[in-house]
Amino acid sequence: MSHLCHRRDFLAGSAALGAGLLLAGRLPAAPYKTTLKKALIGKPDEATLTSWKAAGFDGIESNDRKASVADAAAARKTAEKNGMRIHSLLFGWANFNSPESSQVADDIAAVESSLKAAGAYGAGAVLLVPCKVGGMAMPEPWEFEIDFDEKTGLVKKVAAGDNAKYQEYIEAQNYATKASRKAVEKLIPVAEKAGVVIALENVWNNLWVKPALFKTFVASFDSPSVQAYFDIGNHVKYAPAEEWIRTLGKLIVKCHVKDFQLNPDGHGGKFVDIRDGSVDWPAVRQALDDVGYSDFMTIEGSGGLSLEEKSKRLDLIFAGK
Repeated sequence: MSHLCHRRDFLAGSAALGAGLLLAGRLPAAPYKTTLKKALIGKPDEATLTSWKAAGFDGIESNDRKASVADAAAARKTAEKNGMRIHSLLFGWANFNSPESSQVADDIAAVESSLKAAGAYGAGAVLLVPCKVGGMAMPEPWEFEIDFDEKTGLVKKVAAGDNAKYQEYIEAQNYATKASRKAVEKLIPVAEKAGVVIALENVWNNLWVKPALFKTFVASFDSPSVQAYFDIGNHVKYAPAEEWIRTLGKLIVKCHVKDFQLNPDGHGGKFVDIRDGSVDWPAVRQALDDVGYSDFMTIEGSGGLSLEEKSKRLDLIFAGK
């Protein structure tokens, strides 16, 4: 028998053995294609950056929404000296649907300042919640069945059956959509100049509560400067996190890591520490890989955990566990 035949038999046997061990769980599966990085939310000062780096984190999302360009530039130097990245700036809530034009103008100006500061930070995005609605009848999270115009993103129905009792909510949502679109469009040139993405998030603001509707809203800007900031735990009460991720796909520019424990009947629940709730983390990790998300995973909440424990739990999530 020739040397070539011996080698062919050896390789075939090795492959079969490897496949058997993999099925038995004794060999690791192929690594994910995407790379995730660890971050927390806070003020990017020397003490914070040093301690977080020591705990295994790669970056920080600044929550200093009033930072000047000069402040942000100085913080960037501090972060880089410590081997950290200020990857995002958390602006948070805006009131683009306010009936007061002065309030809308003030919030647009404030976001403009944050976009400029984010550019000085070297950050990739500013988290923006455009507005919220409430104080009227609306479906429970598990009752939503939204019918909307795919071209305009305007809602026709929000639940099965007669929607008369939800008419005020439908009108408020459509007004919020139009007002938010108008305001964000004014911010796009500022974002382009700063080299920063406007990362839209809907965080219990009673708007765009289903994946397809939120995708339509974000995609309607047709701009690389407007993308989605997806919070993994915030949307569990409306749909599984992996469903949101697969629907939003390439629109996701940043992710918050949070967990939510649904009640036994699946209706309602509460926020809990990451990996202690109803989020299917292996499914989430696979979905992130499938849509090509390679960026920061920023923990929001889980305040009862130590820095080291937060870092360890992120490692497990990154490994698909």
